Amino acid sequence: MNITIVTVGKLKEKYLKQGIGEYVKRLGAYAKIDIVELADEKAPEVLSDSEMEQVKNKEGERILAKISPDHHVIALAIQGKMRSSEDLADNLDKLATYGKSKVAFVIGGSLGLSDDVIKRSNETLSFSKMTFPHQLMRLILVEQIYRAFRINRGEPYHK
Repeated sequence: MNITIVTVGKLKEKYLKQGIGEYVKRLGAYAKIDIVELADEKAPEVLSDSEMEQVKNKEGERILAKISPDHHVIALAIQGKMRSSEDLADNLDKLATYGKSKVAFVIGGSLGLSDDVIKRSNETLSFSKMTFPHQLMRLILVEQIYRAFRINRGEPYHK
């Protein structure tokens, strides 16, 4: 399986880079992982609703440019479907079984995802009703993808 994580914003924190690096290394035994970092749109601290939409749309255009037509796209969004780790594992297993070997997970910037990105997505996924920093979400996502492969292989890790 080829998994691409398209994410807005540069990762600056060393501890997050190390954690993500560790899970990407572990995932190498199961899948090809590619993390695509896109620049976040520069914007003032206080934005009007229309300015927020403009920022999301510009980031959305950059995201969509990195997704191919044959990607199965899973957008991370607070309004998405909540799944257990086992459900995510089952979903990834079914995608692989039915020939959807190219999966793209999308993590938006601090304002979220544009409507166009949501429309292009095959599904939306929420990890919680809480809001997480998108940099931390990247670590949580790679850990859950790793956990999913371990679950699917019946290997020890998942508790």
